[in-house]
Order: sequence, then structure tokens, then C-alpha cells
Amino acid sequence: MSMPLRQSLRIARYLAGQKIRGRKHFPLLLELEPLFACNLKCAGCGKIQQPASLLKRRMPVEQALAAVEECGAPMISIAGGEPLMHPEIDKLVAELVRRKKFVFLCTNAMLLPKKIDKFEPSPYFAFTVHIDGLRERHDAAVCKDGVFDVAVEAVRDAKRRGFRVTTNTTIFNTDTPQTVIEVLDYLNDDLKVDEMMLAPAYAYEKAPDQEHFLGVTETRELFRKAFSGGRRARWRLNHSPLFLDFLEGKVDFPCTAWAIPSYSLLGWQRPCYLLSDGYASSYKELLESTDWDSYGRGRDSRCANCMAHCGYEPTAVLATMSSLRQSIRAVRSTT
Repeated sequence: MSMPLRQSLRIARYLAGQKIRGRKHFPLLLELEPLFACNLKCAGCGKIQQPASLLKRRMPVEQALAAVEECGAPMISIAGGEPLMHPEIDKLVAELVRRKKFVFLCTNAMLLPKKIDKFEPSPYFAFTVHIDGLRERHDAAVCKDGVFDVAVEAVRDAKRRGFRVTTNTTIFNTDTPQTVIEVLDYLNDDLKVDEMMLAPAYAYEKAPDQEHFLGVTETRELFRKAFSGGRRARWRLNHSPLFLDFLEGKVDFPCTAWAIPSYSLLGWQRPCYLLSDGYASSYKELLESTDWDSYGRGRDSRCANCMAHCGYEPTAVLATMSSLRQSIRAVRSTT
């Protein structure tokens, strides 16, 4: 894990404060979707299957900030859709940074060369570029040739300008331990991105491609092999050690979807950004009206093959904070 010290200390203080207050449900990170529109049509994503009228809408900055303030999460992931298509995305980021929120702007990087001058480097801000593999695999995943090369050059340019750059790599059942090793070696050693996140693909109900999502057994076997030989410790992975153990099947956790709430043009999504069981009009309503115990593997059939970070990374973080041994382990993994 390679979370910056400033961020690690802030999160630790935040979690300690929640424990002191005796809060059972609280946000660790807010998934903010200020639009659903995208400039790509990835086969494994169902976001752009929304009605045309909704795809044209953009969330006002004031509405997004109100959701952030209501929620109170210390970290914000701005997703979509493609956030760089939002005409005031730079204003939103600047306001969040001014509030000292840790902001991750998720992007396919196609528009980054045109938009990067609108942003300023900050220890509170990072571009999170989606890269699903090396050139052939990535371009196949996003269903468009040439995207990998654009993304790579955008990452290099952002790094030259002093921005923090992280990546998000979705793993499908067409991947092998070797393809995972190859992309992580490239991101870690060649592009030298600051942090890398791994996301076992979740079977979005509206995704055009329903054939290439991983099952739990496949996921564990793939990561056990990819992480072997000391590679896991060498890569700058943006995950807690316990979550990486979870991916390998060394430990198991319940889902804590409440820790990463999702807010979009439709409201507060119940129970997470992967499932859509209706929307709440306020964060308070989301917490109080959702039966959180009914979700997760073994509880809801739709969750059977889910090992996504939005449900299980928070559980791993909370387990880490409640154990001195695991806390020391997590600190050592950052050095």
C-alpha cells in the first residue's frame, strides 16, 4: 500500500473519531457521479445505458458540494460517465481541494490533454486513469483502438506537470496471472504511477458484455498466482494488506457497502454504486432506510461473485484499525 502519509494520518484520525462517537455507519469515501455520459462505450460498463435525457444532464457544482458536506466523507472519488465531460469539473475539484478533501478524478484520459491546464497539482488531488491492460487488452476492453496510447501519454504529461496519478485496472475472466503481472509491472516500473488499484469486474446488469465477469474462486486463484514470488510487496498498490489477502482468499469479510456511498443525478443510490435498489433523497435517509444486513455474498444472489473494493476494502480497513498487529503491518507496507 502506498497511501501518502498525510492521507494515512487524516484517515486514521477520522476513523478514531467515528469510533469515539460510537457511530456504526459512516462514510469512508464518497462515490460522486456528476454525470452518466461518456466518450467511450466499454462493453463491461452499463452506465451509458441510461436514457438519453439523463445522459444530457450535468450535476450543478452546488448540488455536488452539498452532497459532500452532508455525507462528510474525507475522500471523494469523482466518477461517471467521464467526469472531464462536465463543463465545471475543474471548479468542483478546486472547491473540494479547498475543503481539504482527498479527491480522485476517475478518467479514461481521452480528454485530459485538452483539460489538464484547468487543474493545479495538490497533495489533495489525483487523476485516476483507467487502464485495463497493455495496449491490445486495454483497447479491446474500451472497444476503441488507440485509447491506450492516449492514456499513457496523458499519464506521462500529468506526471511531468507535478500531478499525482493513480490508476484503476479492472480484471476480467479473460485475464491471466501473467497479464495482471505485465500491466502492473508496466504501471509500477515504466509509467511510475503513484498508486495502482485493482478491481475484479462486477457483473453490471446493463453491461453489454455479460460473459467475462469473474467468479470468487477464479478471482482468488488469479490473484494468488499474480501476487506470488514477492511481486505484491513490490508494487505500489493502493489497497490495505488485508484487502489484498481477501483477493487471494486468505481471509474473508462481510460487505460494508455503507462505507462507500454513491451519489449521482438520481440521488443516493441504494445500497452501492454496483447495485440499484432505488434512491434516497438524503444521506440520512440512505443510512436509516437501507437494510444493510441483506447485502453481500451469501445474503443477496446478485452479490455472489462480488469482491469489489467498494464493499470489502472498507471492511479490511476497519479490521486493520481494530488490530495493533494489522495496523503495524499496514504501516510497514507503506515504507
